[in-house]
Amino acid sequence: MDVRNELKSLIAKNGTTLKKICEKLTETTGKSYIGNNMTNKLRRKTIKFEEVQQILDVLDYHIEFVRNK
Repeated sequence: MDVRNELKSLIAKNGTTLKKICEKLTETTGKSYIGNNMTNKLRRKTIKFEEVQQILDVLDYHIEFVRNK
């Protein structure tokens, strides 16, 4: 799974942008999130699991772990 492509797809499906997601994250967490920094983290694959969860929260999604059969 490529987190970058999955997140980009979810963001597009929700009709928003990474910049708007970062603005909402800044409002809710009080920590400064900048679109370019987040883009770089996604491109370099250095984004933290917590940050992915926060992005998914803004998009009203969650991560689910399912055992392979």
